[in-house]
Amino acid sequence: MKPVFKKFVWLIAMSSLVALAGCHNKKKDNIEPPTPLAKDFTPTVKVAKVWSARVGDGAGVTGVRMGPLVVDGVLYAASTDGELAAFDAATGKKLWSKKSSTHGWFGWGDKHRKDALYAGGPAVDGDLLAVGTLDGHVYGLSSKDGSPRWEADLKSEVITQPVIVGDLVLVRTQDGRVYALDRASGDRRWVYDQGNVPLLSVRGNGPLLAANGVVFFGSDDGKLVALRMDNGEKLWEQSLASGEGRTDIERLDDADGAVVLDGTTLFGTAYHGNLVAIDGPSGRPLWSRQFSSYGSPAVAGNMVFAVNDQSQVWAFDRSGGADQWKNDALKYRWLSSPAVQGSYVVVGDVEGYVHWLQTGDGALAARERLSKKPIRAQPVVVGDMVYVEDIKGHIGAYRLSAN
Repeated sequence: MKPVFKKFVWLIAMSSLVALAGCHNKKKDNIEPPTPLAKDFTPTVKVAKVWSARVGDGAGVTGVRMGPLVVDGVLYAASTDGELAAFDAATGKKLWSKKSSTHGWFGWGDKHRKDALYAGGPAVDGDLLAVGTLDGHVYGLSSKDGSPRWEADLKSEVITQPVIVGDLVLVRTQDGRVYALDRASGDRRWVYDQGNVPLLSVRGNGPLLAANGVVFFGSDDGKLVALRMDNGEKLWEQSLASGEGRTDIERLDDADGAVVLDGTTLFGTAYHGNLVAIDGPSGRPLWSRQFSSYGSPAVAGNMVFAVNDQSQVWAFDRSGGADQWKNDALKYRWLSSPAVQGSYVVVGDVEGYVHWLQTGDGALAARERLSKKPIRAQPVVVGDMVYVEDIKGHIGAYRLSAN
């Protein structure tokens, strides 16, 4: 059976491709050009690139947001052309790598995962690594060397990172289902079916969040959903978007970013929707404000940071959602979701730049260029390091120090 695919609107991908192609008629294509970066910019914080590496061809032109994962001092990454790799997160030394592709008359590579098109990014817990593919498979592997353990066929794209918790591997597929697989064997334990998935959708899925026996995620029809982890039963759902508008495009209301849990409060966003704070145990809305975003918010202290659909960076008060500041300097640079590194908000852009903004007032503090390729995946902050990956698999590790 062929995987089930939806009809997608590649908003982020198409914006990036047009920008990179250097299209000379932006008005005709109805795409705003990236705001030029200030040439006289003076950084207020020093950035050091600690190391750089590359994993295969990254996400390539698939439109998925493939990012790295850091667990217990090891950085794991995957690519859609079939490479898995592990690096020492402090030094960038490659610890192991596996390629699934086979070539030639006789072929070589990993016969257990022939031509696996990794797309969800890896999840790691203890000695287990789980990763999904564009052709609807999930592989369980050894996190120590990438050797195979089990395979599950779910029949639809897995373009977001699985979650390993207890004896379960939780997986979201592009056809609106959430699966719980047995950690040891990959056998199916339960499945939740969203039902009617919109035919028109922004390319992407928000990752699952597992906490306190509950699985949370943003759905393709603009809802925040909570499931029981032991059996997949739906506990509650709340709307993040209204789905209103005169055209199909105007009615797009995907919640494609990660749901963030801070204490007992959940924060989520939706395209053509809202930024919402919800009480996790009850599902009761705490506050909501209109805010269209295709990414994930970030929470630090008493602030919530988010990037809207025009790539303006915003900060809100955590307790009530009031505006704290907005930065327009990176408008239309098709930013990644934000991450917080100490006193700075970190984002990547369509031209391969990484930007640091002060959390207090949003002022630009530093920028470095990882590559000339778009950065779509949310940066990963661990300790005093931030790890950034572009769509071609280039990974950079950066550390900040005061001037």
